[in-house]
Amino acid sequence: MPVRAARGHELEALRQIEIAAGAVFREVGMDPIADDAPPSVVVLQGALDRGGLWVAADGDRPVAYLMDDVVDGEAHLEQVSVHPAHARRGLGARLVEDLAARARSAGRAAVTLTTFVDVPWNAPYYARLGFRVLADDELGPGLRAVRRAEVARGLDRWPRVAMRLDLTEGDR
Repeated sequence: MPVRAARGHELEALRQIEIAAGAVFREVGMDPIADDAPPSVVVLQGALDRGGLWVAADGDRPVAYLMDDVVDGEAHLEQVSVHPAHARRGLGARLVEDLAARARSAGRAAVTLTTFVDVPWNAPYYARLGFRVLADDELGPGLRAVRRAEVARGLDRWPRVAMRLDLTEGDR
């Protein structure tokens, strides 16, 4: 499935992907995460407007999406979600690889993200894609702000980390 920029008429479909993808958090006892509302259409529209909303589509129908931004001068993966009916086919990895390629082309040295430590499709998955856990003293002011916002939302009820995928040859 190709990766392409999201389209304005697809925002509600992306919200539905998020709801379906989030439901699997019930399997690991994280019901509040499963019950969390998906990004609003306003948030998704903002990501679309800044060029940070991408989809993997089956024909014209998105089945996975990635939302990114720039934090501390690096590409930042805000969210990647794959509809469970299309999971385990490499779509999430393809979206992350696309982000890394776009970031590299833009001259960025890394992709960062924050995620849950113990959820198999979170930190362990990103580690398999080449991300490494950042120590607290490696976080820039933007990532520190992201982490503070996550704490304020109650996400630290479960252990979380910031991670980084280095894109420059010397860092690999």
